[in-house]
Amino acid sequence: MALHQHQLSQRFDGSMSRRIGSTSSRRHTDPLANNEKKVQESLENVKFKKIILIHGEGFGAWCWYKTIAQLEEVGLQPTALDLTGAGIDLTDTNTVTTLAEYSKPLIQYLGNLPEDEKVILVGHSSGGACVSYALEHFPEKISKAIYLCATMVADGQRPFDVFAEELGSAERFMQESQFLIHGNGKDKPPTGFMFEKQLMKGLYFNQSPTKDVALAMVSMRPTPLGPIMEKLSLSTEKYGKGRRFYIQTLDDRALSPDVQEKLVRENPPEGVYKIKASDHCPFFSKPQSLHKMIVEIVQIP
Repeated sequence: MALHQHQLSQRFDGSMSRRIGSTSSRRHTDPLANNEKKVQESLENVKFKKIILIHGEGFGAWCWYKTIAQLEEVGLQPTALDLTGAGIDLTDTNTVTTLAEYSKPLIQYLGNLPEDEKVILVGHSSGGACVSYALEHFPEKISKAIYLCATMVADGQRPFDVFAEELGSAERFMQESQFLIHGNGKDKPPTGFMFEKQLMKGLYFNQSPTKDVALAMVSMRPTPLGPIMEKLSLSTEKYGKGRRFYIQTLDDRALSPDVQEKLVRENPPEGVYKIKASDHCPFFSKPQSLHKMIVEIVQIP
């Protein structure tokens, strides 16, 4: 029996060492690993490495899982937040009525940062409004703000206004849309909305892998209506001094490339980047391209 165990042990150790050896030799010549190392080296001298990822309507921190892994691999420090009533946050979506309430997790995070620390914000879709709100309230804590096919609204605009071309006017949407949720009763104003699954697939995920679409279908939550119907108050002294960058998605059916181009034209950021063949969710459909662009923006002096 002892002899038998010894033979098994030898076979196991031998096969393991062969497998480990072959894996490490593959890694050694893997161009992706080499490229990763170069990126890590180029990021060593970057002062602010914390990246806060803000999801869009219906999503949660879960949607950034690929982006988080890629950013961590090159030595950056990503944190994905659930906004109030989103992801695994337990707040009832129907009770979230203002942008201040919706953005509270982000504002609390920024408020708790040490004095000498700054972060880079990345906001997706309607999460762009939360980024703008944060720029207005904590400009000294934000090194750069990246709008990812996002609602980069100007002063006095509502996040919903950006989607008006696709969804019609806010007033008409509030009266006629079949996607509205009346959390306080049918006789009271609507409190949220959520698109039907098939429509959502066509609007958001026309280029995304089926596994990611399946994840989204079981994870998406209703969006509170109040925050996206609220007009933002943005000043030139605070928001206006922020360093803004915009990443456009060129096969986007939720926020068309024309609308994104209009946002950039009317409210010019410091830099504009474009992801070809990406739907409204590049963190699913084009994660590598998105990663490269975030890293590039991080490195801008």
